[in-house]
Amino acid sequence: MAPQETGETELVDEQTLADEAPEPPEHLVLAAEFAQATRDEWAAAVDGVLRKARRIGEDAPLGAGVEKLAWDTADGIHVQPLYTADDVADLPPAGVPGALPYTRGGTAARPSWDVRQHHVATTGSAARAAVMTDLENGVSSVWLAVGAGGVPVAELGAVLEDVFLDLAPVVLDAGESAAEAAEEFLALAEARGVAKDALRGTLGLDPVGLRARAGRGPAVDSVAPLATRVAAEYPLVKAVVVDATPVQEAGGSEAQELGFSLASGVAYLRALTAAGLSVEQAAGLLEFRYAATAEQFPTIAKLRAARRLWGRVLEASGAAGPGQSQHAVVSPALFSKRDPWVNMLRGTVASFAAGVGGADAVTVPPFDIAIGEPQAFARRVARNTQALLIEESHVSRVLDPAGGSWYVEHLTADLAEAGWAFFQEIEAAGGVVAALDSGLVAEKTAAVRAKREKSIATRRTPLTGVSEFPNLDEKPVERTPLPAPVERGGLPLYRPAGAYEEYRDRSDELLAEKGQRPTAYLATLGPLAAYTARAGFARNLLQAGGIAAPEAGATETAEDVVAAWGKSTPVVVLCSTDALYDERAEATAKALKEAGAQRVLLAGKGSYAGVDGYLSAGCNALAVIDDVYTALEEAK
Repeated sequence: MAPQETGETELVDEQTLADEAPEPPEHLVLAAEFAQATRDEWAAAVDGVLRKARRIGEDAPLGAGVEKLAWDTADGIHVQPLYTADDVADLPPAGVPGALPYTRGGTAARPSWDVRQHHVATTGSAARAAVMTDLENGVSSVWLAVGAGGVPVAELGAVLEDVFLDLAPVVLDAGESAAEAAEEFLALAEARGVAKDALRGTLGLDPVGLRARAGRGPAVDSVAPLATRVAAEYPLVKAVVVDATPVQEAGGSEAQELGFSLASGVAYLRALTAAGLSVEQAAGLLEFRYAATAEQFPTIAKLRAARRLWGRVLEASGAAGPGQSQHAVVSPALFSKRDPWVNMLRGTVASFAAGVGGADAVTVPPFDIAIGEPQAFARRVARNTQALLIEESHVSRVLDPAGGSWYVEHLTADLAEAGWAFFQEIEAAGGVVAALDSGLVAEKTAAVRAKREKSIATRRTPLTGVSEFPNLDEKPVERTPLPAPVERGGLPLYRPAGAYEEYRDRSDELLAEKGQRPTAYLATLGPLAAYTARAGFARNLLQAGGIAAPEAGATETAEDVVAAWGKSTPVVVLCSTDALYDERAEATAKALKEAGAQRVLLAGKGSYAGVDGYLSAGCNALAVIDDVYTALEEAK
């Protein structure tokens, strides 16, 4: 029928459209009308920008700018700012999801990841209410702290009274009470008449992880009796957790976390196969737990590398699967007590990385977890963070969205290689238990932690709201303290924000006691335009340690500075341009000391008579802060 003059259009069936569609090209070429840029052309463009910024010289060789932007990870992996197809040409293939080497995913289909909320309430009634609120508002599984640091084992039934155990998986986090809690959970399911082939969850047996944290724990083969029972009777239940997060909590690197997880997984494989299970059965009982951090690309690559490496372990053991089951936990050790609202952003970035990396389950801690028992609002924000990523941003709809990125593929391969090397080192030391008991793991992670501590101290790794842009007028958020889930006797717990927060706490105590915070006066030389940049830098650094930093304002002479200062504090920081420092720094320092100043610092670099120390980009901010506190104490 021809279109009518009324404006109606002819309807064409889908088959006609398909028949008339052009044949797709054998190779899709994007931006074909543009000439392909070579690596040298990209390098020349980068060099040009850095020459203008005076970060490289005019006679620097081609590619000097690119190398200037390169950096090394904690594992010594050299990361370039530019990758091309040539960089991944010799890498092993990533394969397809659901098949060896499992780099792109443990299964061929993943409609969404499991939104798993952690509950640390210490009373059964509080935990029960929080669990049901979460399950009714988007959470799909429950991760429950039981025993020390959680609800008593005897109250497990009361906490889970309204939970359908065949619908919502329950993951137990019971530490030294793991076996007792697991038995209680299985007995609870049986008493409720839940079919064994319908029960879902993870029992959380992990003597290796317990040993890593507490420095003690039962033998690895202690998991065998329960695990073999689960293998025979509960097809949807996982018995053992391979928890690598203690390594990250100790300040270890991504590759160390990978190597530790492989060694732990292999230890469990040996114990379970010795108990009569096949490699496939034993592997199916394991759930691997990794930390997700705000460094999104290393997190994505780590999860991809973990699946590849575990696939290699299974292949070497004579099995083709199953693929690694991954639980990614946004590391609460990275959360700050100060300006805790920023933790929402850290949690968002880290959970995004976990989802893109292909984790099967993701946990986002409440933003106030570093302070104490989380409030309902914080738990709501945590679960809604994942709901937004899944429902609104559709992150879960694409399998391995980072796959094909030359940078991510290269970083995945580099981490896999470094992780395998650490795994071999642990195995050569006698296995994971021997490596923990001998101090090998502690020694290796301590070396990386020392690098992290230096980077935090020098603020090369900034902590927003803590070491950068602190707010001294911020009211501390108060929560009910939580008991420690386990007494640390193994790998230490490292919180990057901790060193700065100790000074902030000290400052609050002095404010409460004396009505005034520790103070360093900013002696600003010249007009506003001359001193504002360095005054802002100095104030930011000092306030990170809880030190107030009032300023003189515009001054023309040393006498103006001394008059504005008025002996208000024994510590003074000169702030201005290099040119004005050359003219006035020494005279001003001399005048201040003659008037009673005990310590004169300078924001910048140089060598000036009368100046006792310097604040500059890359300096040890914690050392400067400690020096100011010491000077204030000595001046009493």
